[in-house]
Amino acid sequence: MKTLFKLAAMAVMVVAAFSCKSSSRALLPNVSGKAGEVIVVIDRDSWEGNLGNEVRGILARDCEFLPQREPLYSLVNLAPGSFTDMFKYHRNIVIFNIDTTVQKQGVVYRTDVWAKPQCVIQLNASCPDSAIVVLQKNGENVAGAIEQAERNRVITNTLLYEETPLSLVVEEMIGGKVHFPMGYNLKKKTDDFIWIADEKQYTTQGVFIYKYPVTEEDPFTEENIIAHRDAFLKNYVPGMFDNTYMITSQYITPGVKFLRYHDLDFAETRGLWEVYNDFMGGPFVSHSFYSKDGKDIIVLEAWVYAAKYDKRQYMRQTESLLYSFEWSKDETSEN
Repeated sequence: MKTLFKLAAMAVMVVAAFSCKSSSRALLPNVSGKAGEVIVVIDRDSWEGNLGNEVRGILARDCEFLPQREPLYSLVNLAPGSFTDMFKYHRNIVIFNIDTTVQKQGVVYRTDVWAKPQCVIQLNASCPDSAIVVLQKNGENVAGAIEQAERNRVITNTLLYEETPLSLVVEEMIGGKVHFPMGYNLKKKTDDFIWIADEKQYTTQGVFIYKYPVTEEDPFTEENIIAHRDAFLKNYVPGMFDNTYMITSQYITPGVKFLRYHDLDFAETRGLWEVYNDFMGGPFVSHSFYSKDGKDIIVLEAWVYAAKYDKRQYMRQTESLLYSFEWSKDETSEN
């Protein structure tokens, strides 16, 4: 009996040890802080000097293609001595480790250090001037890492509270899924156009999905993308009154970039929309790419109407849904 008891006790201890080890990361607290906020840990002299100006020039520069000026991120400065445990749970943290003993200068990217889902970026340099050089070389990557962390949080929450029927509607038309959270509803569906939106009293976050045959030699020029966009919007997105419909605003010339994400190459187009013969408007971003067979152009577009509010976060939330796109699995290739 004593032997059996000892064996049972040892088994419990082994299970407990493995359970603690395997769940240690799961025990991390959820992140704190507002969406779009970044804590920058740096001494006051550097923050108020040239290094601080460089940080703000990268992380607090104006968001592109918004109707009014809004910073890319809201920055909160903390001196290293003030970076206590209560701040270590923040969603986005950039730490400047500036010390004469630093031998390997550069940027280290980490996730879920003190909380989850957390983005922690540490810049190592021997002096403030060297830190400026490191930041100039890596600034876009730093901003991009924070942006992707913000997107991933939106996508994770979307998948937890997904309106699955909407992704199936999209899949039927384009052969791939875009995932939508609760609150979004199907407003229109045709053979080549889908309109899905989350409409509240004072805000609308909308997504258009449409496709058209490849007819141009270079379909991804700004002129071709906008021409097709305006044709679809005139046909399918009427305004509140007669002879009103959504169009691309000419107030700011749209910008096109070519990006790659999760093995998908696409043209990102940013600009402003407005309603012809009316006074509504706001920002939009679209991803244009070839269908799997290369015969069509598929467009995923996010747009926002929030006349009474800043639009940065509404736009970031809606745009993140585009990054949830995934091609449908080819069942024949799996069998």
